[in-house]
Amino acid sequence: MGCAVSVYRVGGNKKPLKIPLVTVLVPSIRIPVASNIQKPLKGLVPKDLADRLTSLRNQIFLLAEQTDVSAVPELLRALEEYLSLLVGLTDPELGCRELIEFRWKSLDDGQKEICIADAWFELLSVVHMMAMLTLMEANSKLIPDQTVSSESEESTDNIRSAVDLLVKAAGYLQFCLREILVQIPPHIKMKLPVDLQESVIEAAYIQALGQQVSQLKWPPLTHSHSALYDFQGTEMQLASAVGSKNATLSVKRRLACEQLSYFGQAHYCLSTCDNLNGYGKKHLSFIKWKYLEAKAAAYYYHGLITDKGTEPSCHISAVCCFLAAEEILTESKKACLNFCLTLPITRAPAAWGAMKHLNKKIPETAAKKSQMYAYLLEEEKSLNVLPDLPEFELSLKADEYQMPDKDAAWESEKWVIPNQTLKTHLTDDEEDD
Repeated sequence: MGCAVSVYRVGGNKKPLKIPLVTVLVPSIRIPVASNIQKPLKGLVPKDLADRLTSLRNQIFLLAEQTDVSAVPELLRALEEYLSLLVGLTDPELGCRELIEFRWKSLDDGQKEICIADAWFELLSVVHMMAMLTLMEANSKLIPDQTVSSESEESTDNIRSAVDLLVKAAGYLQFCLREILVQIPPHIKMKLPVDLQESVIEAAYIQALGQQVSQLKWPPLTHSHSALYDFQGTEMQLASAVGSKNATLSVKRRLACEQLSYFGQAHYCLSTCDNLNGYGKKHLSFIKWKYLEAKAAAYYYHGLITDKGTEPSCHISAVCCFLAAEEILTESKKACLNFCLTLPITRAPAAWGAMKHLNKKIPETAAKKSQMYAYLLEEEKSLNVLPDLPEFELSLKADEYQMPDKDAAWESEKWVIPNQTLKTHLTDDEEDD
């Protein structure tokens, strides 16, 4: 479901008529289910405050059920407003943390519901949902306009927007890891669904970082722009660098190596998670595909740099890199097919950016250089060893998320809870039932 949202409704029940395209995979998505908020809070917080909590939560549910990706900004605003109220329930002085059983359902595993009585669980679910919605929006920015041409390319504006969204999504996930999960006790963590477990959230966080990196300046991709762009995605950064005459081979190699490191870390985090569900396996296959693409690119650019040496060993090492890149590129295409066929079935967009260039250049260069240095390969068989790729210090930075301030209603001097007689309290309970 997660990857389908960029084309279809967020939580709608209609079956998609077409297999959706995926550029940025959305690992999972959960939406709230109607929960009894007012009754547990009766007599503890003002009725209008409980009503606002209920109303906003219901609004989020309805928006998620009935709207498509175009309404994601409205849904994010509602979630942000809800958070400012929700944070008050985590205040230990109020003693409201474990009073409400918050219910959520997954749209990726047959609408299975989970119910946990912990305000921090609700907080985690809300911020995680914000991250997933932001990834959906990023994916939609990179999906070609099918009404124009099947070969239409992503505009620089859309790429920049997608990068900004990836930075923001990474910030949400980082907040989940650093600020929320540490507040949840072990016995509650054991009840969390797979997609809310620490290793899976960390994998999603690193995935977002793998497609975005700290700010670097690049020349414009088209001659119609004179200002420099702030590109923040390794994948998109590399796409920009490939099309830029000012980007050196060293820069291209570094970007490919960085992307390789990010997806390697994400794959490790996800593979250590127990009981991956069906969609978790799809997430893992997506990361493997992107990892292999980055590895092929890294070896190709490392080979080009190595080939500039004057010693025979340099040329032999370069050929080994080119041949390895070609073999890994073939494996990446198989991994892409495996990802697409892993349920739920999706389509990968046509190769774009760096891979559109490398799908052609890697086989051509491997064949050309193998023929050119065939005599060296035959004479110096002892040197036919694949060199190690260089390691670079990673300089990733998410857009740090700050929890909204607690709603003023929690601090209001007018917060007076009227006394109820036993008869009134019992009458209210009957009405609730």
